[in-house]
Amino acid sequence: MNESATKITKDADSRMQKSVESLKADLSKIRTGRATVGLLDHVKVDFYGNPSPLSQVGNISVSDARTLTIKLWDKTMVQAVEKAINESGLGLNPATAGDTIRLPIPPLTEERRKELTKVARSEGENAKIAIRNIRRDGNQHLKNLVKDKEISEDEEKQGEAIIQKLTDKFVTEVDKMVELKEKDLMEI
Repeated sequence: MNESATKITKDADSRMQKSVESLKADLSKIRTGRATVGLLDHVKVDFYGNPSPLSQVGNISVSDARTLTIKLWDKTMVQAVEKAINESGLGLNPATAGDTIRLPIPPLTEERRKELTKVARSEGENAKIAIRNIRRDGNQHLKNLVKDKEISEDEEKQGEAIIQKLTDKFVTEVDKMVELKEKDLMEI
């Protein structure tokens, strides 16, 4: 395969990988009822006028299966952190004692678990659509190279086969990630 076709397949590979990484980040935001530090990754705190990740204003740790603890480095940040957690949409109620904030993670109801499973499936489907769109773009670029006589039809077929293998690999990876998240959500 020539350089242009190889570049197209490598580009498709890296873009598909990014779609999977994006799904991983989206799935980590779906709460399972267990305390994990990653639950607060997307929470931003107003730190002297700058929106900063929560991890930059204190030490976040898991104190037990259903409780997160945030030990703030600056006691004056307590109200800003409480406000950020309340506005995060996670449905958590911070309990403050001095410069330490405890976050009890309430157990999920059966109905909420099923809702979250649907959300996880939807996120997975969106990732698969993105991967298929990348496949379509890659195949279109290969067709354009054939039309411009930069590669032969055989090289186009080779490139399409490689892109299809990548598509299958990443779609399978997405299915596994969604399946694991569903299993995690339905665990009591």
